[in-house]
Amino acid sequence: MQIEQIYTGCLAQGAYYIESDGEVAIIDPLRETEPYIEKARKDNAKIKYIFETHFHADFVSGHIDLAQKAGARIVYGPGAKTSYDKHTADDGEEFRVGSVTFRVLHTPGHTLESTTYLLLDESGKEHAIFTGDTLFIGDVGRPDLAQKKNHLTTADLAGMLYDSLRTKIMPLPDSVIVYPAHGAGSACGKSMSKKTWDTLGSQKATNYALREDMSREEFIAEVSEGLLPPPEYFAENVKRNMMGSENIDHVMERADQALSAADFERIANESGALVLDVRSKDQFALGHIPNSIFIGLDGSFAPWVGALIPDLMQPILLVAPIGREEETVKRLARVGYDNCLGYLEGSFDSWKKEDKEVDHIETIDAEMLAAKLQQATPLEILDVRRPAEWQAEHLSSSVNFPLDFINRNMGMVSPERSYHLHCKSGYRATVAASILKARGFTDIVNVVAPFEHFASVGLAMTSSADCSLDSA
Repeated sequence: MQIEQIYTGCLAQGAYYIESDGEVAIIDPLRETEPYIEKARKDNAKIKYIFETHFHADFVSGHIDLAQKAGARIVYGPGAKTSYDKHTADDGEEFRVGSVTFRVLHTPGHTLESTTYLLLDESGKEHAIFTGDTLFIGDVGRPDLAQKKNHLTTADLAGMLYDSLRTKIMPLPDSVIVYPAHGAGSACGKSMSKKTWDTLGSQKATNYALREDMSREEFIAEVSEGLLPPPEYFAENVKRNMMGSENIDHVMERADQALSAADFERIANESGALVLDVRSKDQFALGHIPNSIFIGLDGSFAPWVGALIPDLMQPILLVAPIGREEETVKRLARVGYDNCLGYLEGSFDSWKKEDKEVDHIETIDAEMLAAKLQQATPLEILDVRRPAEWQAEHLSSSVNFPLDFINRNMGMVSPERSYHLHCKSGYRATVAASILKARGFTDIVNVVAPFEHFASVGLAMTSSADCSLDSA
């Protein structure tokens, strides 16, 4: 038996490949199918089952395409309703893969159909659990995403999750390995560890939600506290995972269009496409196509796309680093953005060579900000980090304007005013600056400096729960 965790850092997502005696089970696959098919080919094995732990919200699963290409059977837990063929398993049902067995443990709470798959080794011993979004390392799944179904409340689902953990997972041996669907950085939980697996015994000792003396009421209160609104694309991704989505190969083929600067500009004007620049923040600040939006590939790309571009069918034209165009299209498709019309051939350099209009973002460092604050004219400083980061510590003269909720909070800023933006490293501030400039804000200054550097240059810092523009 071999178990491989296929972890995708930008999504903080773990898919799993389990092979035994020439048969393979895939758990929670991403949308691109070739990596799984190629692994099975190298192992001279056949993919037999695709186990889905629940209807994912933060990415579009590859289960349908993979099942068609590999001749595998899709399996969901109890209560899962889809528009495509699949097997709906009963609680306790078992599936044989080579010499090992998977047992279905229905663990509702994160969603109603949420299921944990218990792996029994060749001798029948409990070896591992694939918990999806039921149990993370250091956390548990948020109980608010499925609350609209059947008129359930967050407290109702949290109570289900408490029961699932105590009756289905915690009684298992401490030696069982926990393989979750996500790690730190995912919006499917609150405070996940950077570790991507652990033993159940270790989690019983360290995970706040598995405290032995924790009452049901305490659990409901603690897992429900501090939940930020989910990104808007979550609901659409759930729908696609239930109803099916366009074949990933068709999405990739449509986007494989290398466009000259002239064609790029023409299509942008004719289609109303959003120009998405995914180069580095420094490259974007130095020069970019006017009204383009920056979301850099080397940050948490897909989650930020999902949080900031409300319409999954929005036509998109790409400005990408040369050689990374296909990667960009694939990462957009992972979260359901399938309407990419092509990319600028030669990247931004080809735009400049045609002497087309170029915009830039004024950038200063911490020392320059400190000098400006010494002047008589007051500055309006927008801290675009998340509310909890801002409350922990922030510039005394700043206001919290979280990037996560920028579309909701645009009414709280004015194109007639001047703003200085900052975050922790400059990535989120550059994203926010690009959005403001695309919406007609002309006097935007980006402060690109490590947040930890502010105090060292004499900038006044404080902590507070007030003065936030967050609409969450």
